[in-house]
Amino acid sequence: MLFNARTISSHSLSREHSAPSSRARVLLQLTASISSLKVVWRKDHKLDQAIDRDKQWRLCARVVKEVLNEPGQVIPLRYLEKRRERMRLPIRITTFLARNPGLFDTYRDRIKPKTEPVPFIRPSSRLQQFLDDEKGINLENEPLIIAKACKLLMMSKDNVVSTDKLVHVKREFGFPNDFLVNLVPKYPEYFRLVGCPGDGKSFLELVSWNPEFEKSVIEKRAEEEEKMTGIRVRPSFNVKLPAGFVLRKEMREWVRDWMELPYISPYKDASHLDQASPEMEKRTVGVLHELLSLSLHKRIPVPIVGKFCEEYRFSNAFSSAFTRHSGIFYMSLKGGIKTAMLREAYRNDELIDRDPLLEIKDKFVALLAEGHQQRAEQLRLQKQVIEKDMERMAKRDHELNNQEYDEEL
Repeated sequence: MLFNARTISSHSLSREHSAPSSRARVLLQLTASISSLKVVWRKDHKLDQAIDRDKQWRLCARVVKEVLNEPGQVIPLRYLEKRRERMRLPIRITTFLARNPGLFDTYRDRIKPKTEPVPFIRPSSRLQQFLDDEKGINLENEPLIIAKACKLLMMSKDNVVSTDKLVHVKREFGFPNDFLVNLVPKYPEYFRLVGCPGDGKSFLELVSWNPEFEKSVIEKRAEEEEKMTGIRVRPSFNVKLPAGFVLRKEMREWVRDWMELPYISPYKDASHLDQASPEMEKRTVGVLHELLSLSLHKRIPVPIVGKFCEEYRFSNAFSSAFTRHSGIFYMSLKGGIKTAMLREAYRNDELIDRDPLLEIKDKFVALLAEGHQQRAEQLRLQKQVIEKDMERMAKRDHELNNQEYDEEL
């Protein structure tokens, strides 16, 4: 089911001018029913596949991160084995290394002087090359990273966000690991770092407001459509329910009326809005839509979004918006983690418009694939050696049997 933005816009405009009392009744109905609206969650196999497909490389990335965070980027193998549970690694480290050759080099060294050498691992030359490529991609896309950081601050209350929380979401938005230390100080015209990151009382503050960053994805889309058609288009959400998904009549009517409310930009001040009002619901959905649009994969785990309830004025029950607006969002339960996804960003299980920073992921996946090909070739050669040995053994047994038979004769 697709709600056309232009059709809804013209319909609502006519109602606003001809029936103000009707509009007031709609607002009253919306306000009274928001908290009681229930939509049955339905699994979307295609969108779940998008998450499932990333599971393997994310697992490898966690192990790589663990090693890179060590002093000197080296660690004894047995120490890493003890961290399997924290890394959510279901196999032994030795098995992981065998399945993913090319990530690390193994060597022997002493943990302490006068102790026996034990196996250590360190990044391989191929992994080091990937890390160099990653720096280059981040440098090339630095303006995009800065724009994302500014937008996150511009949407927040008082234009301030805790640095600890930003660290939690850096992977979701493609921020470099050192962006607070090395990137933020390069742009004093945009950012002010208050306190020391990691002490729990550090904040990133917006210094100046850039009008170029204050337009949301939805507002830009409406402007582009207006330029193409020459017809005024009111910013509106794309609502597309999956095939076979049917809303109850009262829910369809609620969605229709809610869609007719004016779009509220996530970059506008919302301090005057009542938390339980339909306008605040409109603004909340707008912020959630913009956050997902800024993310690398157009999806974010719900617990991570929940860390920003105070900054973005979300209610404690904000996550119900993901199911209440099932035509805009999808809530995946893959891996036992609730993940909010933006429906319009996907065609089946593939992203439609890819973030330029996803080139880093592509290179990492290519590195893993190269290692998997190497392992497959090693297994093929081992299989050939075993088959030749078995052929020799079979030939020798056959000759021995013939010799014994001749001797009996």
